[in-house]
Amino acid sequence: MRIRISHSIGYAYAEPARHITQILRLTPRDHDGQHVMSWRIEPTIDGRLRMTQDAFGNVVHTFSADGPIAEMAIRVEGLIETVDLAGIVRGVVERVPVDVFRRDTLLTTPDAALCEFAEEATRDVATPLSRMHALMEALHEKTPCIETGQRTGLGAAAAFAAGEGIPQDIAHIFMTCARHLDVPARYVSGYVAQSDALPHANGAHSWAEVHLQDYGWIGFDAANGLCPIDTHVRVAAGLDYADAAPVRGARKGGDGEALAVRVSARDAGGRAANQ
Repeated sequence: MRIRISHSIGYAYAEPARHITQILRLTPRDHDGQHVMSWRIEPTIDGRLRMTQDAFGNVVHTFSADGPIAEMAIRVEGLIETVDLAGIVRGVVERVPVDVFRRDTLLTTPDAALCEFAEEATRDVATPLSRMHALMEALHEKTPCIETGQRTGLGAAAAFAAGEGIPQDIAHIFMTCARHLDVPARYVSGYVAQSDALPHANGAHSWAEVHLQDYGWIGFDAANGLCPIDTHVRVAAGLDYADAAPVRGARKGGDGEALAVRVSARDAGGRAANQ
């Protein structure tokens, strides 16, 4: 599949900002499941844009500009060719040992309810791969996914207690349960093009990957109840959302910020997903 992506993150300030700095993890890399045919990041104001890589091998752009800044946007356009590998992740830049991804974080700290759920969902399931599929199916059934625009992320334990979560939360719950079962797990941010097979395909998306000895890394999109397919574009990964957030930033001044985000991920043949 060829997926055309358009992503705009706009800011307006009631009081102009004196300085802004944005950390952008918005650039996918080639691997066996995807090929970046074209990709461009373009701020709408003059400033300094520098590309580096972080500790996890994610492409990171740092954009900084001096004010006064009343409004600005970061615009992303790209075309990605994808292949369905049934969730298997091959050819990805790996910078840290697998065991690092057994570590709990503030967003993936288990509580008693999550531990009990993980153990019950995988009870009497024979193989490690089957246990991860059973966990995904149980989570997909028990914790409905809601659209990202409805609220911000809560973290795994709070979202599980609430009985629903945005894709970020669902990924964190799955990761927390997998780590409790002694399986390394990591967070993935990316895009998903619309498909009749996917109930949640709104452009920007999040899912999890686990490492199994006989397979390596495998993706699990518990929000959609399946392993990532050719609709999925993988962008960044880390221990949790904080390591793979598309945008993180700081500013001086700029009170009264208003944020406007538009995302489109569509099959180049005409199908579209908009957020």
